[in-house]
Amino acid sequence: MSVFFSSSTGARDSAQQATFKESEYMYLSTALSCQANHMQPASQPVVDAMSGPPIPFSSLPVNKDNPLSRLNAWGVYGPDDEVGFLNRQTPDIIAAAAASEIKTGIRVALDAPLSFQGAEPLFGRQAFQQDMYQKKPKIVHDDTWSFNTQTSSQWDGLRHYAYQKVGLFHNGTTLEQIATTEKLGMGKVVQRGGITGRAVLVDFARWKDTPEGARAVNGEFENFKTCAIKLAWIQETLAYQGTEVRFGDILVVRSGWFPAFRALSEERLAELRMMRPPPVGGLEQSSGTLQWIWDNFSAVASDQPSFERWPTPLDWSLHEVLLAGWGCNIGEMWDLEEVSKRCEALGRWSFFLVSMPTHVPGGVASPSNAVAIF
Repeated sequence: MSVFFSSSTGARDSAQQATFKESEYMYLSTALSCQANHMQPASQPVVDAMSGPPIPFSSLPVNKDNPLSRLNAWGVYGPDDEVGFLNRQTPDIIAAAAASEIKTGIRVALDAPLSFQGAEPLFGRQAFQQDMYQKKPKIVHDDTWSFNTQTSSQWDGLRHYAYQKVGLFHNGTTLEQIATTEKLGMGKVVQRGGITGRAVLVDFARWKDTPEGARAVNGEFENFKTCAIKLAWIQETLAYQGTEVRFGDILVVRSGWFPAFRALSEERLAELRMMRPPPVGGLEQSSGTLQWIWDNFSAVASDQPSFERWPTPLDWSLHEVLLAGWGCNIGEMWDLEEVSKRCEALGRWSFFLVSMPTHVPGGVASPSNAVAIF
């Protein structure tokens, strides 16, 4: 069976650079023409013309002044960019995704309840609390919520995680700017229209339970140990599913974390709650993983609490490169059990994803509010 995934080659890199330069030239010509006629050129023209990454992976890092900002892509979408990889979700890509993926109108929610972790969430985070009250004398209720945005299904925003050794966020944003402005806030994602497009479910948990998958994994992965989901396993899962990856897709990886969490004994759960941080499985930290993400996706998500294996065994993490280096939002703790069943029933592991984060202008993270549409 053929493996359906993309990776850079020299020919593709050259073609992408040529396309990028040609589009840039066309835009400049249009801009000059519009200026002469007192008109405004279309916004984001170079981005809208992209059919692949704006530069090849081999050209990273873009900003070479600070070697500790590993593989950064600062400036590729402009010096003032605040949404990073979401620039890849162009109108053309979104329209094509809707046309190819929405066939039945079936919808599946991808969020777990905000309260699913109970009174003591992992990583020492604040639990969800709802206070409901009646507005007497009328028979009317209001409620207030208090919670950490990362205790349930959520998006990591670009204010969440910096390059740890230099304290810089996406596009070189400083800690002081994060503290005193709304720069890189989740509100920017909302203003752009949310996180939307074709999503591919890599159902690693399902493939791992097949005879072929069991032989390949050979017991090397567990959800509550610092275990890596290898890129080779992801590619084999895609081949098993017959799933094609397209540029601009949203990567969604199912490890089976939710069933594993619900099966924990009270004793084991208490142990994990005491650990700072608890060990969890996730994607491997490797150049291959990063190049594959760079070449193909506009956002990434999984059912795990950290997307990547944690704590990282290396002196760098995917969080640093994805969030601070590239501006790639990371979805975590998505409940993918029902969508996995639906994909199996329909025989396809792609769908149209709609996610509208909560509109907090300087928000660090947000509930994902995500829905899969088939």
